[in-house]
Amino acid sequence: MDQPALPNLSTRELMAVVAVAEYGSFVAASAFLKTSQPAVTRALKHVEKTLGVTLFARTTRRVEITPAGREFVAIAERLLADLQLAVRNMRDVSGEQRGQIIVSTYSAFACQPLPPILATYRETRPQIDVRLREGRQPDIIEDVRSGVADFGVGFVDTLPDTLDRTMLRREPLYVMIPAGHPMAAKRPRGVALAALRKATLIALPGDSYTRRLVDGAAATAGFALRYSTIVTRFESVVHYVRAGAGLGIVPEGALPPKPADDVYVAPLLAPSLSVTLGIITRRAHYLTPAASGLIALIAEALMSRKGGRRPGRASSR
Repeated sequence: MDQPALPNLSTRELMAVVAVAEYGSFVAASAFLKTSQPAVTRALKHVEKTLGVTLFARTTRRVEITPAGREFVAIAERLLADLQLAVRNMRDVSGEQRGQIIVSTYSAFACQPLPPILATYRETRPQIDVRLREGRQPDIIEDVRSGVADFGVGFVDTLPDTLDRTMLRREPLYVMIPAGHPMAAKRPRGVALAALRKATLIALPGDSYTRRLVDGAAATAGFALRYSTIVTRFESVVHYVRAGAGLGIVPEGALPPKPADDVYVAPLLAPSLSVTLGIITRRAHYLTPAASGLIALIAEALMSRKGGRRPGRASSR
C-alpha cells in the first residue's frame, strides 16, 4: 500500500507556528525567533498552503488562532519536543555519556585487570551500561563475529579473516606448582615442557588456544601430556593447583594476584611459549564512541604494565 506523502515542513516553520500561537503577534514571534516579520509571515503561509488549512485568522489589529490551528500547534509542539529530546540523546551518545557496551572476554581478565579499568571509565561516563560476557577464546571470537559483543579482549595470535586485532602485550606461559610438590621444593628458575611429561596436569579443554599451543609444542617434541582434570576457566586451574590436585599452565595474566604460599610459579621453558593479548573487533564494523573510549582505556592500562613475573611464590603484580 502506498504511503501518504509527508509534508515538506522545516523545524523553523514549525517554530514560527508555535511562536505566533504563543505570542498572538507576528512582531513578537519574529522577535522571539530573532528573525524578520516577513520571514515569519512567509513561513506561516507555507505551512498553511502545505496543509491546506488556515491556522490563524488575521485582522489589522490581532492574530486569532483557528480550531485547526490549535490542533496543529499541539502536534507541532510535540514534534519539536521529541526532536529536541532525540538531539540531546544523540549528543549524549556521541559524547560517551549514554549507551551500552557489551564486552566479551575470558574470566581471568574480567576478574583481575578489568575492574579498576571500569571504575576509571565510569568516573567520566556514569550513564554508560557495560555488560560482560565471560567465556573461552572460541566464545569470545563467536561473540564478536556474530555482533553480540561490541568487541572482545582475548588472544589475537590466530583469528578469522573477518576479525581485526589490536595487539596489547605478550604474556608468557607459566607453570603453577602446588607448594607441596617435589618440583616446588627445588625452586626452579623455569620448568621445561619435557619435565611435565609425566606430571598430573589441570587444563582447559582441547579446543582452547593455550591448550592447543602447549599440546602442539609437546607433539613437536615427540610426547603427549597427561591431563587429569579439565576445567573451563583459568581461575579454576589456579584453584585446583592450589588444592594440590595437579600442576597447571596459564598465561601470566591469569596468575594469582595476591600473595600465596600454597603455589609456586615459574616460566615455561624449552620451549618458551607465550600468547598475545589484544582487542578483537569485527572488520569494517562501526564502533560507538563509548566503546572506542573503553578500548583506549584498556589499551592504556595494559600497555603500561611490564610483563615478566619472576619465579617464586605467587605474589601481587
